[in-house]
Amino acid sequence: MSVARFSLLLVLAIVAAAALSLIAGKVWVPFDAWRATDPRWLIIAELRLPRTVLAIVIGAALGLSGAAMQGYLRNPLADPGLFGVSAGAALGAVLSLYFGFAVSALVLPAFALAGAAGTMLILALLAGRSGSLIVFALAGVIVSSVAGSLTALAISVAPTPFAVTEIVTWLMGALTDRSWDDVRIALPLVAFGAVMIAATARSLDALTLGEAAARSMGVDLARLQWLIVGGVGLCIGASVAAAGIIGFVGLMVPHMVRRVVGGRPSATLLPSALGGALLLLLADIACRAIPTVSELRLGIAMALLGGPFFLWLLASMRRSLA
Repeated sequence: MSVARFSLLLVLAIVAAAALSLIAGKVWVPFDAWRATDPRWLIIAELRLPRTVLAIVIGAALGLSGAAMQGYLRNPLADPGLFGVSAGAALGAVLSLYFGFAVSALVLPAFALAGAAGTMLILALLAGRSGSLIVFALAGVIVSSVAGSLTALAISVAPTPFAVTEIVTWLMGALTDRSWDDVRIALPLVAFGAVMIAATARSLDALTLGEAAARSMGVDLARLQWLIVGGVGLCIGASVAAAGIIGFVGLMVPHMVRRVVGGRPSATLLPSALGGALLLLLADIACRAIPTVSELRLGIAMALLGGPFFLWLLASMRRSLA
């Protein structure tokens, strides 16, 4: 199937899922309540509409980042978390909760974005100007490990049990009670990051032939690395700032997309963004609709989906190598 046709189908599916997202929840709001004079309209306008928009934005950011990472590292198991940007943003948010600065709606996202920016800077300094994929991947693993350790340290020495509960709950990832303020924070950053990633499409295609061949075709590997770091950093940092850590979207979606549009990296970018938006939207609807006492956290739901998918992927790769 062509990329354009597949992308159009995904857009139509997103529109249908968005309509369902506005209706579904602990309280179902039928279409006849979609009027400004109906008191239930406030549920849609102030709660479900920003949540739906945020699910689309964050899902697209995660899916696009995953496709870019896998294309850049030429590894189907690569995930945005490998950069350490998610862990760095989470550390920033955890510090805001630890020190009690998260009383304002904008402080926690600001700390998370600062954590993501700091991680990107450290990553760039560790990787240097070589453009080497191996050095870059190892630097990402180191940064992710250190940020994860500092997050665990902050939890273990938290001043009160309430702070621990706040931190652990936030780390689980969710779109509960998100507002238009969160959309206004995440959307511009994700859009800018997506433009940076889109600019790497032709270079990613050339990189499939190897670093030496890509250089001979005029690809500047150091510039490509900066665009990938900046684009993925903005997308993931904004996502973590708005909703906490939500994993596996960037790992799962590019695999599903490649089965339809093929393995060329540039062909997977747009469908992966749309597929990520659709997947996260459907997962968020399920979290709200499942009849549990408290709402299932979105990060946990994606982990329940992503864990078995990762095992299936490993088993498939093992069979293909046998």
